[in-house]
Parts: sequence; structure tokens; C-alpha cells
Amino acid sequence: MIVAACALKLHLPGCASLKEKRGLIKPLVARLHREFAVAVAEVEHQDIWQTAGLAIVAVGNDDGRLQAELQSIVRWIEHNRPDVEVMDAPIELR
Repeated sequence: MIVAACALKLHLPGCASLKEKRGLIKPLVARLHREFAVAVAEVEHQDIWQTAGLAIVAVGNDDGRLQAELQSIVRWIEHNRPDVEVMDAPIELR
């Protein structure tokens, strides 16, 4: 079994409050979970308005497929969410 994790750091330039941030992050987390069947959670920067840290995790038996899947999720965010800027997206396999 291989566990692949992406520690996604996002910049949210349009957010002026934590309420606005939640309004952007909660639907994004739900959509990623539904669309890609991965576990997603906000794990860092909960108290900073314009920054979010998400963990995206997938489990499988093919490390190449898992890495490609997480990379495609990052590309999907960059393409479909212009209100969110991906600052960093390192992927780790175990």
C-alpha cells in the first residue's frame, strides 16, 4: 500500500475575512473530495485570511498513478479556480 500526500499552500487574494475564506475553502474541499475521491482537509493557516494549507491524500498500489493523480488535482485547481493561487504543492509518497 502506498500513501500519497500533497501539502497544498494556497493564496486567497480576494479574502478580507475568515468568513470569506471559509466561503472559498469549504466548497473547494467538498468538490475535490467528490470529484477525485481523495481525502482533503484544511490543516494549516486556519487563522490567516489570505492563506490556506490543505492536505490532499490518496491511497493505492501504484506510486506513478498516485503522483499523477495529485498533480492533476493541482492543475485542476489552477485551471478551474482563478480566485485561488497555488503557492506550493509538494507531493510525498510513503
